[in-house]
Amino acid sequence: MPVLTQGLRPTGHYLVSEANGFRSRDVGVIASGSGKLDAGAVLGRVTATKKLVPLAPGAADGSQNAAAILYEACDATSADVRRTITARDTEVQAAVLVWAAGVTDPQKTAALAQLAALGIVSR
Repeated sequence: MPVLTQGLRPTGHYLVSEANGFRSRDVGVIASGSGKLDAGAVLGRVTATKKLVPLAPGAADGSQNAAAILYEACDATSADVRRTITARDTEVQAAVLVWAAGVTDPQKTAALAQLAALGIVSR
């Protein structure tokens, strides 16, 4: 039986508001090798596999574009993991989002604009 552990940040801690029901959420596959991710991690989607990984602004595989926010923590160190993500129609607290190491402030600004185009608006 797998043991589930909560990360340092509680599930959905970054939410200000979201659409009724589960309209704002979706389920995505976090790619193996992504490591341990906290709720609120900004994710990019690899075009070839459609899997989600931590946003990588310097990449050229699709993961350089912000595509979602991880709703609940996970450990995708050695296997793909299915997790709930924030995909659309949501307000989030920008100050508490989790960014991959090395993401600069201008890259964060660009990623927030990409999320806004999906209906994920930062406050």
